[in-house]
This record gives sequence, C-alpha cells and structure tokens, in this order.
Amino acid sequence: MKPRVVHRAVVVVAALPLLITSATGSIYSLLLEQGIDAFWLLKIHTGRFGVINLQPYYSWLLGVLTLLAIGSGILLLLVKPRRAFKS
Repeated sequence: MKPRVVHRAVVVVAALPLLITSATGSIYSLLLEQGIDAFWLLKIHTGRFGVINLQPYYSWLLGVLTLLAIGSGILLLLVKPRRAFKS
C-alpha cells in the first residue's frame, strides 16, 4: 500500500477523537468561566459517549492514534516518491 494512502486513512481515524477531546475540553473551560457547569462535556472529554464507555482506554487510544499519525507522517518524509520515466 502506498504511504500517502496509509497516512490519509490514519489521519482520518485519528483526527475525530482528538478533535472531540480538544473541543469539549475547551468549551467546558469557557463555560465554567461563565459560571455554567456543563459536566456532561467532561464525560465526553474523557471518553464516555452515552452507552459507550471508553473511559478506561480513551487516553491510551488517543496516545496510540497520535503516534500512528506522527509515524505515518514521518514515513511520508522518508519514502522517496517515484518519478515517472519519460520515453
């Protein structure tokens, strides 16, 4: 499989939980400054999505996904692109 295709797939999978975590943490902090305690945002922030509870594994999952995205990006830097031969 081509490194660019692998990187695109990894980034799509890794980006969603990372964006959810950063957005919910930021929004919770902003709301707390306004005196609004939206505790449900902290549950989402830590990996509890209603009936799906990933809290015991969520930080580990985020770490692995981040490392995979970084690793596939480094792979893109190390692999030299093939040039088409002119005939």
